Amino acid sequence: MGKLFGTDGIRGVANQYPMTPEMAVIIGKAVAAIFKGDHKQSKIIIGKDTRISGDMLEHALVSGICSMGVDAYLTGILPTPGVAFMTSSIGANAGIVISASHNPYYDNGIKIFKGNGYKLSDEEESQIEKLIFDKSIASSSKSVRDTGRVYEIADAGNAYGNFLKQTISENYYFKDIKIVMDCSNGATFEVAPAILTELGAKVKTLYVTPDGKNINDNCGSQHPENLKKAVVKNGAHIGLAFDGDGDRLIAVDEKGIVATGDQILAVCAKFMKKKGLLKGNRVVSTVMSNIGLGHALKEMGIKHMTTNVGDRYVMEKMVSSGAILGGEDSGHMIFLNYHTTGDGILAALRLIEAMKEESKPISELFKIMTVFPQVLINVDVARKPDLKNVPVIKDAIKSVETGLEKKGRVVVRYSGTQPICRIMVEGPTIDETRKYCQQLADIVKETLGK
Repeated sequence: MGKLFGTDGIRGVANQYPMTPEMAVIIGKAVAAIFKGDHKQSKIIIGKDTRISGDMLEHALVSGICSMGVDAYLTGILPTPGVAFMTSSIGANAGIVISASHNPYYDNGIKIFKGNGYKLSDEEESQIEKLIFDKSIASSSKSVRDTGRVYEIADAGNAYGNFLKQTISENYYFKDIKIVMDCSNGATFEVAPAILTELGAKVKTLYVTPDGKNINDNCGSQHPENLKKAVVKNGAHIGLAFDGDGDRLIAVDEKGIVATGDQILAVCAKFMKKKGLLKGNRVVSTVMSNIGLGHALKEMGIKHMTTNVGDRYVMEKMVSSGAILGGEDSGHMIFLNYHTTGDGILAALRLIEAMKEESKPISELFKIMTVFPQVLINVDVARKPDLKNVPVIKDAIKSVETGLEKKGRVVVRYSGTQPICRIMVEGPTIDETRKYCQQLADIVKETLGK
């Protein structure tokens, strides 16, 4: 049996478990079986992004959930962090998001939240996975006489928007701030522009006309090219781009230069420390964060902690260490003093708040961190042995690390969901970094390639 869960939920993407209606029914049954209470009527929230398969999978999930005697509450189109918020705010037993995040429209997947709005632990994922593959789950609803009902939450977007707006004090309202916003034709297309406009900003929107097939289509956090041009053309103070389900933020400065997620973390860390909000005086990121983030945090006197790739692992480290700020270079930002999961819109509010506090162009704020040249090469592999047990690769990594001295670093790891080995090298110059990364990629391909 393969692993059903990836680092960001159950993905019916390029693996052996396509997200079919039949699979969704089983998942609905499994989630209901695991999370339904013993006494009062149980309820599970379901939200989705804008891709065309969302309606189909929503109905399938509802069938599975209700067949187990559990009620389904539908939010309609809502960002992933909005579903997490609604799950905890109405006291649901669990929350489900139908989304494949930044992937193209023909992919889809399912993310699951516990009743408190947090993502599942490895143990909880394993419990659900075991039940999904247990053939008895298909007939588990035969004894249920009182099936669940279906309810629509008509004001979920407004409730989530009000929650986010309440995190901003009146002193930081965004009057006269010009923003260009790329909503990726995804789940943020209505709620994000509304929130920023109601906070006083002048908002120009891009990609807010979803048709079911244009989500993430050359737009959003993965494709900021048009956003960069629009920011400069419109004389905006900042550009914001979200991914399809709204849990990721990419920012563009007033000069049209894209900032990394690590730069956003550094700016927010400085602001929070200055305001006395950085509990524990620490920030958590993943091993893929740029080495420049660690240097910047050290200069600010902030402890830097790293963890495995995946915002769920960042969250786990934050909870265990008492940190309230963490994230990934890819744009997932977690502000644990406000929310239980990564939230692109919330990160945008915090970033603009910092810009208001400093009264400086956002490009100046991003200079707090020097981004070391970084090269990432993905190599298709036929197998995934422990890299520590492959002498030729182990020796090659050690050789590159020696060559870099302390002016860079190497991270070689497998993808959690695909037959890919990712080779990432950071170094003092782009030419040197590219040379070392290609050198390692060639060795991995020769040793493990298909």
